Amino acid sequence: MSSLIDPSEIAFENNIVWLEDTDGLDYVRQHLDRIPWRTKRPAFHRDGRMVGYAVLGSKARASRVSGTFLRRVFWLAPHDRDGQPEGIYATGAPGEAVDPSTLAPRVTGHKTERSQGGPASAAMRELGITLPRT
Repeated sequence: MSSLIDPSEIAFENNIVWLEDTDGLDYVRQHLDRIPWRTKRPAFHRDGRMVGYAVLGSKARASRVSGTFLRRVFWLAPHDRDGQPEGIYATGAPGEAVDPSTLAPRVTGHKTERSQGGPASAAMRELGITLPRT
């Protein structure tokens, strides 16, 4: 699902489990997935690797239609900056990417200069647009 996550969709998160140290990662991709349980590690079927996932509290309710829970999954594709520093995302980042240091349970996170491969471009500076540094 989209990276444009509404805070109401993650209101029942209790924790984020990181499978890797995120200090060295400029960004992670975040997606909402339909998962059949609140707390267990989700299955991962994307090209790439899962670096973390959200754990839901006991008040989270499953969908009446599917019986599944919406949970965030954080991941990286093989062509992301951590694996290919000079690749397609040497600067910039995928639309669903956010700086992992800005993530917390019930917090969607956001892009920063770090996640975008900063510093800000000349055009951004000229327009007075700045992204947070961390």
